[in-house]
Amino acid sequence: MKELLRSTDPTILAFASALLQGEDIDCFQMDVNMSILEGGIGIFPRRMMVREHDYDRAVRVMTDNEIPLR
Repeated sequence: MKELLRSTDPTILAFASALLQGEDIDCFQMDVNMSILEGGIGIFPRRMMVREHDYDRAVRVMTDNEIPLR
């Protein structure tokens, strides 16, 4: 797995996930349970991971839709 993007905005992560699923690219969000440690205030970014062989296609999908990577 390779990190595609990192964000504290859940709407960006949901949009990115939907775009990737539409292109048949599997993705996985890491650090989702960090809200337990932070008290739910959203200061720790969540990471969107994709398989290494899908990474280049995923980057292209993100840039085509103007989603900032890092």
